[in-house]
Amino acid sequence: MKRFILIALFILIAVGMVSAQDAIGDPDPYMIGVDSAQQQLKEVSVDKFENEGFWVSHMSSDEGYTTSKLFTGGPSGKEPIPDEEGLNIPDKHVLGTRVDYLRRGYNSFIVRPIRPIPIEGITKTVSVWIAGRNFNHDLVLLIQDYFGRNYEIYVGKLNFQGWKKMTVAIPPQSTDGVNGVIQRSYHYNNQMGIKIMGFRIDCDPMEAFGNYYIYFDDLRAVTDLFAENNRDPDDMADGW
Repeated sequence: MKRFILIALFILIAVGMVSAQDAIGDPDPYMIGVDSAQQQLKEVSVDKFENEGFWVSHMSSDEGYTTSKLFTGGPSGKEPIPDEEGLNIPDKHVLGTRVDYLRRGYNSFIVRPIRPIPIEGITKTVSVWIAGRNFNHDLVLLIQDYFGRNYEIYVGKLNFQGWKKMTVAIPPQSTDGVNGVIQRSYHYNNQMGIKIMGFRIDCDPMEAFGNYYIYFDDLRAVTDLFAENNRDPDDMADGW
């Protein structure tokens, strides 16, 4: 009997280890939200950081000041979106932000577009290439949902050398259509999605002194376009 119990425990532990290994790595867009065959997932470009002045940065004036500008360069490991191949879309710049600290502390600064960037469809994941200079700071994604509510989604630490693609899953809305990050209303099928409001970098107080540099490139999203591609063409348009 004891031998049987030990074997059963060993099997349960092995299954748990496999499940934990499957959870490591980038989130699987197909497993976010309700698992349904009615999904048409597609990777889309949100912004390539090619427009001077479109992204700005700021921080509290008693903590320091920031400067943002475009530079030629980018990660060599990123793969192009298949639908964009052969279209000659400009992609030779990155956004750089420099921070000059005035005092050490729990500082933070914002990097944001001058207007929110909407994403078509139901967004599953958002990714961006970052060169964080191996500091122990935290990257937070700022979004706005269908109802205009703002959310902060933790992406990860910037303690790595060189470029790294950082991906975060967008929490799905609950089945009641009220709680969670709401991306669509069940009353209307012509308005859906989230808006990118920018990024916040929360600085480690032990490393928040002197100057700090961070670079951004190739902001993308994996989005479900099933509802977008299956709208009723005879439906009426509201807003009159």
